[in-house]
Amino acid sequence: MPYASNGKDDLTAERTVAATFGRRQTHPDPHWEIELASALRKLHRAEDLQGLFARFRGGESPFDALMRRVLLRALCRKAGHGLQVSPEVVFQHPETMSFGDGVFIGAHTMIQGRFDGTCSIGNHVWIGPHAYFDARNLVLEDYVGWGPGAKVLGSTHTGVPLEEPVIATDLVIKPVVIGYGADIGTNATILPGVRVGAHAIVGAGAVVTHEVPEYAIVAGVPARVLRFRRDLPEAKETR
Repeated sequence: MPYASNGKDDLTAERTVAATFGRRQTHPDPHWEIELASALRKLHRAEDLQGLFARFRGGESPFDALMRRVLLRALCRKAGHGLQVSPEVVFQHPETMSFGDGVFIGAHTMIQGRFDGTCSIGNHVWIGPHAYFDARNLVLEDYVGWGPGAKVLGSTHTGVPLEEPVIATDLVIKPVVIGYGADIGTNATILPGVRVGAHAIVGAGAVVTHEVPEYAIVAGVPARVLRFRRDLPEAKETR
């Protein structure tokens, strides 16, 4: 339906519209699609499936999207219904990854696992384009929103002994957990060992170095708590 002008400058008017992705219902994938993924897993080595995935990685047709979903289901630990993988998404060690129902992964995202790691992405998680995940010990709980270009770093070098190049020193892997319903802003960075509490909001461009409490709004470099969502006037009106 065309947007109806009210005779005023509509381009500068603020308006509120209903959420779409967060309220979308996920329907079961066709049984044949699940069986195809299972057959591919049994018949082909993981290396061959990765090569096949690369053939469809950049395509924008519905068939390309279908094959990305089928092949990721064959490659990873678990893939729920309604998974959407946009073009040019890169997965490293998908065998360590699990995805819930209704997950969307934006274009040019990279999810970098490790052969002995674990990455769990819950139901109805939305990941914007150009995101990066050091996913060696990572949990995104249900209904997490991940802004375009946002990053999580799950590991850091010890930097000792001092005479060694930093990148030649041991790597410390720390778990990162993003709680239920939290929202990570565009170009934010989550550092190793951080837990972001449920329903929290991380502002655009923030660098999060410490735990974020539930319902907190944080921003800045390093990120600091600005206020709590429960204390906002609109939140009090709904109680």
